[in-house]
Amino acid sequence: MNNIDYFFSRLIRFTVLFFILYLIFTNFGIFLIVVITLLILGYFFIYKKIKKLKEQQAHFQFHFNAKDFQNSGQDFRGFRFEDFAHFQSGNFQAPPRLDEVQKAKEFFGFSHTPSKEELKKRYKELARQYHPDINNQDDTKMKELNHYRDVLMRLVQ
Repeated sequence: MNNIDYFFSRLIRFTVLFFILYLIFTNFGIFLIVVITLLILGYFFIYKKIKKLKEQQAHFQFHFNAKDFQNSGQDFRGFRFEDFAHFQSGNFQAPPRLDEVQKAKEFFGFSHTPSKEELKKRYKELARQYHPDINNQDDTKMKELNHYRDVLMRLVQ
């Protein structure tokens, strides 16, 4: 009797184990099939969308005609090309205005156009004087100093 009980208990354990394995693998198999199907459908939808975008871009062409923009001594619809002549040299910053240069020289105390070394030396002196830590956290003078330094540096370069 003891052997029969042992046999049935082992048979029940193996049956439960195989049933659990069956559930795991059949559900996992179905899960894999669903995931693979979704990935394939997603791939084709994305592929079609990208293909459609490429086709739309292929139909768009930009044509630039330089003759339309040449300045023949007159303004092109109010646009003055000579105002942007400094861009042709690769300098994408507008040159400083004369009055701004004069204010910068006065702020730094120069009567002439300074060299780069003179400008750096004077900037350090004024930075010590106008620094916000020294001026009770007032940074207006320091901002002016930085702005005017940039103006003079564009002039010096």
